[in-house]
Amino acid sequence: MASSMLRLSPAIVAAGLLLAGCSGSMPSLSMPSWGNDQPPPPAAPPPGPPAQPSLRADDIVGRWGIASFHRPEDQARTEVAARNGCTQPYVINRGSQGVAMLGHDSPQVQDMLIKASADGHTFIGPGPDPGGADDREVVSFDGRVLILKWVDPEVAGRYGTMLLVRCPPPGTPKPKVKKKKTT
Repeated sequence: MASSMLRLSPAIVAAGLLLAGCSGSMPSLSMPSWGNDQPPPPAAPPPGPPAQPSLRADDIVGRWGIASFHRPEDQARTEVAARNGCTQPYVINRGSQGVAMLGHDSPQVQDMLIKASADGHTFIGPGPDPGGADDREVVSFDGRVLILKWVDPEVAGRYGTMLLVRCPPPGTPKPKVKKKKTT
């Protein structure tokens, strides 16, 4: 009988140890320990409403004179060149979800979305994510002049900052420029 007790005794000892471990001063496994009895960090606030673009497709659909510049000091001269470009306007049409216009390096008109980033910047480009490599950022828009900058630095280096000036409706006479008299 003594030999059978010896064989059972490791099993009994192990069971006893397991039971002893369940009671006493062992920390609870159901509550995480944050150290120093600190409460858990607060949960992140729920996201706010999605950012809204600074313009709508209807704001930019139409005929535009277009030119570009690389240096900010050339902007005024470029605006005059864009206005003169209304003889052969750049046309922005309504797209299936935004506008239809040319991208870079392709003669094909494509659908572009007008989208806003979380920090409030507005972009025009293919795809749903704002600020993609094929996007243009809206630098400014006052209803008459639209300035767009390519996001991709390589594309921006080739094409510069686009400046579009809204063209008058077809058939509108050109304003006469007064010539200065020389004496």
